[in-house]
Amino acid sequence: MKTCILCFCLLVACAALPATARAGAIQCANLIYGGTHTSRCFSDEFLSAVQKETTISTERRFKTVKLASDELFKYPFTILTGEKDFHFTPEERKNLKRYLESGGFLLVSAGCSNQEFDRAFRREIKSVFEDRALEPLPDDHTIYHTVHQVAGLQTKGHGYGANEKIALEGLNIGGKTVLVYSKHGLNDTAHTEGCCCCGGSEISNALEVNVNIFVYALLY
Repeated sequence: MKTCILCFCLLVACAALPATARAGAIQCANLIYGGTHTSRCFSDEFLSAVQKETTISTERRFKTVKLASDELFKYPFTILTGEKDFHFTPEERKNLKRYLESGGFLLVSAGCSNQEFDRAFRREIKSVFEDRALEPLPDDHTIYHTVHQVAGLQTKGHGYGANEKIALEGLNIGGKTVLVYSKHGLNDTAHTEGCCCCGGSEISNALEVNVNIFVYALLY
């Protein structure tokens, strides 16, 4: 029987969490993928917001983790973002598939609504899950109603895809959404330093959306 990653982490939190983390606090991993790619402008403010607005204890800074490493399985929630083309390595494809099928959760965002990243991620996730596809999340999906009532995704209204209907997409396994993807930036650059979404149609209510996604990943 496969063990739920979240349950495992909670049961062995004191032993499994890095020494710098608070015992029992849930950590979020910022993935290194495609060799050296990683997020550089994704705000961790949603982790502090979860701590304030729910009973979930969080470690308020991301932990950098390689997608191909065994360390990945210590983290129930992970993020993967970028602003350029990339390719997963064979080891990364294998690890990601096993991670998501074992109860892990991945949030993916095209930084600054980058078209190259969007095309690359769709290509790569198809190579990982040939028998599954990303699908738009319906308006009544639980993700929109966990902590905040998100009636719609608000954007800056310019850049790639700004004239399309804005919707999150998801990948489902066993009746649960285990991956959420946004082709528009969920980076929440308003809460980061030295970052912007120049020319991209960033989601302006990203903080509330990310809080909801994180809580959904842990509790549903």
